[in-house]
Amino acid sequence: MNQLFIQGVQIRWDKIEENSYLRKIPALRFQGEQEFSREITFFVGENGTGKSTLLEAIAVAYGLNPEGGSRNYNFSTYDSHSQLYNALRLKKGYRRPIWSYFLRAESFYNVATKEEEYSDGDHPSQKYHEKSHGESFLALAQGSFRPNGLYLLDEPEAALSPQRQLTLLIEISRLARQGAQFIIASHSPILLGMPGAQILSFDEGEIHPCAYDETDSYCVTEMFINNREYFLRKLLEE
Repeated sequence: MNQLFIQGVQIRWDKIEENSYLRKIPALRFQGEQEFSREITFFVGENGTGKSTLLEAIAVAYGLNPEGGSRNYNFSTYDSHSQLYNALRLKKGYRRPIWSYFLRAESFYNVATKEEEYSDGDHPSQKYHEKSHGESFLALAQGSFRPNGLYLLDEPEAALSPQRQLTLLIEISRLARQGAQFIIASHSPILLGMPGAQILSFDEGEIHPCAYDETDSYCVTEMFINNREYFLRKLLEE
């Protein structure tokens, strides 16, 4: 039995304006339901293929703040999210998460500021602004993410060194074994190496399953590391 909190999504295109830019993103034009089958699902693909747009829409449709945070966060510093969430139908499982969180690398500064404003005696601030960007990401994952939770992460590797990405991979794996679900948009060949994860590629104009060693993140990184001098010479020669 599928015990995931979010088991799939459908897009009702009749609720999206005819001139919307969303109609120009090929991978989002899928028909029927896009299913999630694993506790950890990765969205991969080139910039502009729609993976962050869909992740954001899932978060907002689930009741999370567009700029990030938990259900308790309600603020907007810049209204930039798409209207895709209005047309999104989530297929929810019978379980309900005890905690949910949307992490966006690009707007985490704003979330960290609000976290301080929302803090009180019973909920002290974690003082994310007093940590480096990468340290604050890990502090959030290690201190606030809980078992049986739902976590939507948009490029969490952005502030993390390779070593810290490995630490995050361990945390994600541990929580997934304890009933958590993760949907993650990522370019990290380290995070994408998570054993047993579902990888959905947004390249080639459609969302489709992809093996780890078929992702561009892996292929380009492997090519560069194994043939660095030749690769750079070809790229940089005048």
